[in-house]
Amino acid sequence: MNKIILIGNLTHDPESRSTPNGVTVCTFTIAVNRRFAPQGGERQTDFFRINAWRQLGETCARYLAKGRKVAVIGEIQPRLYEAKDGSTRMSLDVSADEVEFLSPRGEGEGSTYSAPRPAANPQDLAGFTDISSDDIPF
Repeated sequence: MNKIILIGNLTHDPESRSTPNGVTVCTFTIAVNRRFAPQGGERQTDFFRINAWRQLGETCARYLAKGRKVAVIGEIQPRLYEAKDGSTRMSLDVSADEVEFLSPRGEGEGSTYSAPRPAANPQDLAGFTDISSDDIPF
């Protein structure tokens, strides 16, 4: 079974692109703090490259920004590439199955996903009585 769960903050704004077949992929990196610091040292941070595909990728590209906190559930995929010196190297990327936005709306940079609240419709409040806070006994 290949499954990873990460919670961290985006290190930069996500990058969105399309494959030649028109499939959207959104790539971003998150910083994940380790639970414990080595004795007498600072807590270490690990960085993970995340790939979100199709509709999930479009949603991530639209609503995420640097500094936002996210939870990612996915699988680790090895990626081979050729370095500038000509050697072959391997990188471990995470292919996201689920991404949950954990930062509250309007918090942090790029607060572009705060939607306007609909006006309260009096019919929606049928059966409820408006009371003031002075009427509450506690």
